[in-house]
This record gives sequence, structure tokens and C-alpha cells, in this order.
Amino acid sequence: MAARVTTSCIAPPFIQPISPSFLQSKFYSLRLQFPKLSVACSDRITCRYGGGSNSRLEDSKRSQESSSDYDQALDVSSIRSNTVRLIDDQQNMVGIVSKSAAIQMAEDAELDLVILSPDADPPVVKLMDYNKYRYEQQKKKREQQKKSAALRMDQKELKMGYNIDVHDYSVRLRAAQKFLKDGDKVKVIVNLKGRENEFRNNAIELMNRFRNDIGELGIEESKNLRDRNMFMVLIPNKVVVQKEPPKKKKKSKSTETEVAASV
Repeated sequence: MAARVTTSCIAPPFIQPISPSFLQSKFYSLRLQFPKLSVACSDRITCRYGGGSNSRLEDSKRSQESSSDYDQALDVSSIRSNTVRLIDDQQNMVGIVSKSAAIQMAEDAELDLVILSPDADPPVVKLMDYNKYRYEQQKKKREQQKKSAALRMDQKELKMGYNIDVHDYSVRLRAAQKFLKDGDKVKVIVNLKGRENEFRNNAIELMNRFRNDIGELGIEESKNLRDRNMFMVLIPNKVVVQKEPPKKKKKSKSTETEVAASV
């Protein structure tokens, strides 16, 4: 950001205006030249150096861009046709009326005259409370975003070696079952490095075994068993997940003791 320096020079009072060729600043030894400048009595001259930010101009541009759609929908002056096809606030088709009559009807009803189809012949306009309409549209958009976020599934990754032992295999199997029950995708990966490619058949058997152990809880979405990096993507089977009854919460010993004491 450029520095801003403010230098003030106070001219002494004069009986008549003068035309100095320069003024000398006593504080910063800065020579200021003002050709053809008349200084009146007891005038204060302030000179600023350095660039300033155009924050106000940028803010106004942003506000204009955000309200461009709003202005276009309400800019009836942009309609060149003398007639419009009018729809009232009750969704009833009024028909073709003059543009001035439509404007008068909007003023009488204290509503906005909104342009729906500017390129139609004649253009289609409607009487409505435009602020209320925009609020309802934004509310619907937020609800749709919430629904899409709820339906969006996260993907969990589980990596295994072709020679994984029984304990590690069972740990990954239980983790995959938990993820699928929670509604998440599961990507099972088996990497073959170097000479491990010779045991490709063992890796394929491992992937098929894992798929069979998951059973109906997951549906195979995609897989690749040809490359060195084998993978299989499973998505939850919603029918099976919804049929499973919710787990009952176990009562703690303290609760059982309190119940026994109360009896």
C-alpha cells in the first residue's frame, strides 16, 4: 500500500490576493510549485501525496453486480414493446395489455411488475411481491442444499496386503461393515509392489473373499483387478441397512442397582 503524506501550508493574511510561483514547506523542506495560483486571506492549503485504495469503488461494483439480476427483472423501461402479456398475483392470465396499463395496475395493487420472459412476443410480465418471491426462492435453495448434503456419501479407504493375516483382515472387515451401515462408501485397495505382482492371483482371491464376507450389506459400484493397484468400491445397500433394527442401549450397573433399590 502506498504511503500517504499530508503537508499543510498556512499562508499569512494579505490585504490583496497574490499569485506566488512556489511555496516552501518549513517542516519537510518540500518545494511546492503552484503556477497561476491565487491565495486569499488566511487560506489553508493541504497537499496529499501517495495513492489511496479504491475500496469504495470496489464495494459499489460488487453491490451492482449482486443486484444486476434484481434490476433486470424490474427494469420495465428495457421493454421496447408497447404491449405486454400480463399475469396477476393470483396466477391468472389477464392477457395482452399496454405497458402503461400494466405499470398502473402494479402501482394500484402496490406490487412489483416483474419481467418473466423479455424475449417473448409480447414480453410476459407478472404482478408480485418480488422481495418475498426472492426470499422464498433462496429458502428453497437452502433446503435443497441441505438435502443434497444429507444424501452425499463420504468415501472411506481400507488398504490390505495380498498376504494379510487373519486378525488384520477381520479388523478391516468390521470397519467396512461399520462404514456401510453409517451410509458411507468403502474403497478397498490392494497394492502390489515389485515382485509382489507374481502373487496377483492371491490378491484377486482376497478381494473376492472380502466381497463375499460383506454380503448384502454392500453393493459393488466399481472395481479394477488388472493393474498393480487393485481396488473395489462398495456402496451401502439401503434396503438391508434400513431393515436392521437399532441397537438397544445396555443398562449400566449403576442403573440396575438403582432400579433394584427402588423395588
